[in-house]
Amino acid sequence: MQKQLETLDYIVFLVYFVVVATYGYWVYQRKKTKEESSTDFFLAEGSLTWWAIGASLIASNISAEQFIGMSGNGFSMGLAISTYEWMAAATLLVVAIFFMPIYLKNRIFTMPQFLSQRYNPSVAMIMAVFWLFLYVLVNLTSILYLGALAVNTISGINFTVCMISMAVFAIIITIGGMKVIGYTDVIQVFFLILGGLATTYLALNLVSEQFGFGPDTLKGLGLIYEKSEDHFHMIFQEGHPHYMSLPGLTVLIGGMWIVNLNYWGCNQYITQRALGADLPTARAGLLFAAFLKLLMPVIVVLPGIAAYTLHQQGLFQAEMLKDGALSQDNAYPVLLNLLPTGLKGLSFAALTAAVVASLAGKANSISTIFTLDIYHKYINKNADEKQLVWIGRIAVVVAMILAIIVSPYMGIDKKGGFQFIQEMTGLVSPGVFAAFIMGFFWKKTNSEGAFFAIVGGFLIALGMHNNLIPGVDWTTIPFLDRMGIVFLICVAVMIALGLAKPSKKGLEIDASMFKVSTGFLTGALIIVAILTCLYSYFW
Repeated sequence: MQKQLETLDYIVFLVYFVVVATYGYWVYQRKKTKEESSTDFFLAEGSLTWWAIGASLIASNISAEQFIGMSGNGFSMGLAISTYEWMAAATLLVVAIFFMPIYLKNRIFTMPQFLSQRYNPSVAMIMAVFWLFLYVLVNLTSILYLGALAVNTISGINFTVCMISMAVFAIIITIGGMKVIGYTDVIQVFFLILGGLATTYLALNLVSEQFGFGPDTLKGLGLIYEKSEDHFHMIFQEGHPHYMSLPGLTVLIGGMWIVNLNYWGCNQYITQRALGADLPTARAGLLFAAFLKLLMPVIVVLPGIAAYTLHQQGLFQAEMLKDGALSQDNAYPVLLNLLPTGLKGLSFAALTAAVVASLAGKANSISTIFTLDIYHKYINKNADEKQLVWIGRIAVVVAMILAIIVSPYMGIDKKGGFQFIQEMTGLVSPGVFAAFIMGFFWKKTNSEGAFFAIVGGFLIALGMHNNLIPGVDWTTIPFLDRMGIVFLICVAVMIALGLAKPSKKGLEIDASMFKVSTGFLTGALIIVAILTCLYSYFW
């Protein structure tokens, strides 16, 4: 298997790098006409358009865990893994309609700020520390590790060099602030989608050629559906080999909602893109992101299914092995190595764009939480705007260095990168989501209940994960179902504590906040109709 890029590939990649760097520098220079403030640096307040917000959401979300991890799951379990993408589209509508008005009406800029305003500073501090550990030790490490693995497989460049290079590129973008991240993400998404579609096009043509029909994309699509029909079911029945990962209707009415609502609605990394905008702009950006989400399985899942179909025909037998065992995470890099010169450079740029954009977004969120919710509140309350911005930049560099150091030791490669991230974040998600959703919509929810949800919910989830809670063999219960159980326990305890000692704190909420424009409603109904058709057809 070829493991190097040709001259034309490097030229294409260089064009990508120069375009992103030049545009980012231009955006940065434009905003330097006025003194930089912390809200401008962290949130780009009032500066991002709806299309920049939507593109930035997708660029930050789609990274190596999708290109490598989700494509690998496409290889092993098929289209069903797309539920993370398609249910996210529905979730973005919920966040746009119900969550975003609450944040913007109450001038919420960070998620710990919400917890402090709704509950108390202690709850906010605990959650800020939780998030920092999660973002650095799970998200940053996974993005770096899987991205470096892919680039190493494609180019043959040393793994560590790949990791450091992508981290440095991300740091350069991140220290320019959220405005630079937001607008350069538009270019990143362009390369991401164009290069991703090119890989899907090649993979489907390869399938068509393998069965003697010549390069025919539509024929290839028909053939993978025919030859790998078992890989085109969205809902797994109990007893299915991958039921533990995606347990039946849980993906429609259970734990999958907790995963997505927590990720898209209670996550600094994501919500930060819209928190600096007005409500119509934020909603339009989230709607745009929802439409882009519908497209993602075409880019990241179909290539994995195509690779599986070809592997069943005897191709890639050696290439899919790692340490003598079949490795699903090799599926996407194997396909990229078959791309012709030039197109390989484009897909290489797309993958790099996805990794760098996600690293930049995650690093900015780490920086925001550390600077505004820890440094400014507990370390240096008198810090001026300039100091806050510089502390934010230092936090970016420190976080990236830590991620580089620890990522090889996190066991990311043991069960597939995408599943690793979902299961690790799933330890925190149920309790955090309970604290947010109850804090939004039930005025009696108190700080004791929020503390139990965040800390107690994590400990219960950890106990289940390690099968330490007696009475049940938790290893036989899918992790998405365990998340649902933890969430219900947290809500029940929060209700009991709230009834015993009702909170006197609340948020500014009225029904008129949740009204949407005709344009948004039309777009939302189109998305719901598409999702209904997809799940009905591929049930």
